[in-house]
Amino acid sequence: MTTLTTSARTSDVVAASSVALTTGQRGLVGQYLQLTKARLSALVLLTTAVGYVLASLGDIDWVRLTFTVMGTALAAGCASAINQVMEIRRDALMHRTRNRPLPSGAMTTAHATAAAVVMGIAGVTLLAVLVNVDAAWMALLTILLYVVLYTPMKSRSTLNTFVGAVCGALPPMIGWVAATGSMDVGGWVLGAILFVWQIPHFLALAWLYREDYERGGYAMLPVIDRAGQMTCNVIVLTSLLLLPLGLMATLLGVAGLGYAFGSVLLGLWMTALSLRLHRHRTRANARGVFLASITYLPLLMGLLVIDRGPAF
Repeated sequence: MTTLTTSARTSDVVAASSVALTTGQRGLVGQYLQLTKARLSALVLLTTAVGYVLASLGDIDWVRLTFTVMGTALAAGCASAINQVMEIRRDALMHRTRNRPLPSGAMTTAHATAAAVVMGIAGVTLLAVLVNVDAAWMALLTILLYVVLYTPMKSRSTLNTFVGAVCGALPPMIGWVAATGSMDVGGWVLGAILFVWQIPHFLALAWLYREDYERGGYAMLPVIDRAGQMTCNVIVLTSLLLLPLGLMATLLGVAGLGYAFGSVLLGLWMTALSLRLHRHRTRANARGVFLASITYLPLLMGLLVIDRGPAF
């Protein structure tokens, strides 16, 4: 059994190396977009900007907001790049990730490491000098949590999803601190929404790619929970939790009644799709939850910005 598993994994690595030339032809810009997980980072930056806008009193300082987003983007890119450096071997074993710049051989480890260090230093320094020190410290904390705690946990404990959710909850709080210089209840509510949202989002993704995660040796809940009962329970519970958390933004004066109505509709939609997955554990239903989560977040953030301010 061990020999067969080793042979299968070796075959995967060989297959990954065979696409190195194709990946290299995508160009350096494309490689950096993959190294920094640009699509995922776009959501991170959206939440950072929303946190800043919601915390701003009166007119928005657009220059300061731009520097906040730039610094956070560089910090996020640093964390992603170091994560991929640490996971080259595992990424090479997974069909979903083996064409990334590092496992495919299109980019060297030294190049990626140097880029990560430069992005990390530049991002934290930019925030410290052009925004404020508190925002810089929070960005540094995000990098450290992602690299020192979350990345090693991915292959050791199913709790990695919750630790990763903490990392994803910090960007809107960085935006809030960047605007105000301090953290208050509004920033904590935003962080809580992002924390909870990530759990059904990533568990649905892990469900879709559970064989791939198992191949890479990751301890994702859907890999260990073969029947899917616990996974679906968590997805439903966290989707339900988005409903009261969404309303908290209105109750605490962060957003108005129009936002509250919209957040309830979005929360009910997420919950309905999660319940459907709970009843019928199919790939199609898991994909439905995942796609809904991707739609839910920007719509909710948009409602917060459009209807920001006290409702009463």
